[in-house]
Amino acid sequence: MFLGLCLLVYSLGQRELRRRLKEAKTGLKNQLGKVTEKPTLRWIFQCFQGIHLLVQSGKKQVVNLTEERQKILSFFSLSVQDYYILSG
Repeated sequence: MFLGLCLLVYSLGQRELRRRLKEAKTGLKNQLGKVTEKPTLRWIFQCFQGIHLLVQSGKKQVVNLTEERQKILSFFSLSVQDYYILSG
């Protein structure tokens, strides 16, 4: 049952990303560097592997958040962007 719930959340996230890309009439680069309107959420997760949160003197800073990763985040909700300290 837990696995089914995880797959549901995964497919909803992928569907939402693809819907927003379609609305914006744009795409994201895939593994081969070609622009696609239907990226997999697995690929998006892989793109975000190198991001780290650095806390120094009580200040939080996200490290390795490139322009490409910020572009990807712009297609997600504000709650996702809050996770990466981008909104607000």
